Amino acid sequence: MSLYKKLFKQTFIYGLATVLPRAFAFVLVPLYTSVLEPASFGVYATLMAYIVLGNVLLSYGMETAFFRFINKEGANRSLVQSTALTSITATSIAVFVILYFLKDYIANYIGFDTRYVVWSIEILVLDALVVIPFVWFRANGKPLKYAFIKILNVIINLGFNLFFFMALPEIDELVSLQQVAKDPVDYIFWANIIASAATLIMVIPVYFNIKFKFNVVLWKQMIKYAYPVLIAGIAFSINEVFDKILLDYLLPKDIAETEVGVYAACYKLGVFMTLFATAFRLGIEPFFFNHAKEKNAKNTYAVITKYFTIFGCIIFLVVMVYIDILKEILIRNEAYWVAISIVPYILLANLCLGIYHNLSVWYKVTDRTRYGAYISVFGAIITLAVNFVLIPIISYKGAAIATLAAYGCMMLASYFLGRKYYRVPYEVKKIVTYILAAITFGSLAFYTFDRSLLIGTALLLVFLLGVFILEKKELKKMISK
Repeated sequence: MSLYKKLFKQTFIYGLATVLPRAFAFVLVPLYTSVLEPASFGVYATLMAYIVLGNVLLSYGMETAFFRFINKEGANRSLVQSTALTSITATSIAVFVILYFLKDYIANYIGFDTRYVVWSIEILVLDALVVIPFVWFRANGKPLKYAFIKILNVIINLGFNLFFFMALPEIDELVSLQQVAKDPVDYIFWANIIASAATLIMVIPVYFNIKFKFNVVLWKQMIKYAYPVLIAGIAFSINEVFDKILLDYLLPKDIAETEVGVYAACYKLGVFMTLFATAFRLGIEPFFFNHAKEKNAKNTYAVITKYFTIFGCIIFLVVMVYIDILKEILIRNEAYWVAISIVPYILLANLCLGIYHNLSVWYKVTDRTRYGAYISVFGAIITLAVNFVLIPIISYKGAAIATLAAYGCMMLASYFLGRKYYRVPYEVKKIVTYILAAITFGSLAFYTFDRSLLIGTALLLVFLLGVFILEKKELKKMISK
């Protein structure tokens, strides 16, 4: 099997593990937005933002360190695996105990009911305990098992959401019980906890396979490698989710939760780009490390980045052209549609982020992970600065612009630093041409022609034709290998 076909296969399987569960999760967006008022959805979105930040802190870069050390020449794979597992397990249990005792203080500080804090802590720790098992699946070439458990997790989550939101109220009414939940948003947390607990049970065999062993010297080396990744992860989570927290913090209290709710719902329309970029990253990260020593590694990375950009531009255009259809499918409550103007910014931001992940190969394979931290901190500073300036003026649109500004600057910073330390022969002119063409056609379809399906489809076809003409020779060569 050729290099590209193998990469495509892995990306497809990991993509399936990401895209199919999220496709199931799409059912939840219209369910949530049809049952919950924007303010309640805003509560959920804000707390999920805190959980994302917590996930980064509890994994503290150990995933990337795991991949790096397990692929080092002469590495004791068993010891790397067991040291990483022991470390994550011990810190997760310790954090659970500490946060549980501080739950009332935390609830008072962030301004949410204590029950939400407790449930968030439970979700956070359950998710942390499956980090190493999932990395183990990827590192040991078990994408099907990885995909199966990931998909089953979301099916369980989906099933319990449907039960809580649709069946339980009917049972309540039938048997004349009191309302089970204080607020319908409680059901989302319950379903998440059940799904996360079920996932931990499913990966328990990996714990027995790896076993608990701990090598202090190795752990210190892994932490030294991982801490810049942790800093980068914190900064990255600020770029990814802190906008919801800042909207809640910077806007007047009487509108904050509603504004967060409509922003978070319309943000979901950018999920197609996120799914593609995430699936690609899951497939490409082990590939980067495994093929770093190959003779033509740099040329391979360049080709991969170009085609990632092409597919990303196609996704951007498809969503821009058919956004009115997608919003009616995913967000049925028109009260949320007021924030539809953020979608182009979010799509383009996630395209830049995906390209950034491709460009980041230079600091990962050369052990310069500190630069990943520098770039992410740079992006986080931009995120915070632009949000603090624009949110009080233009609300959630300012948050969307901040996201695009951060990811765009991170992409450019990584490219220029990579030229210095690990020069990859990227086809810059073609990549820039595709991006500019996609932005131009997308803007024409979305703004100039007011989302006309006929004109938008024609522009999409013109873009596809242009790609085919420019890439047909290379595509034929790749397919024939």
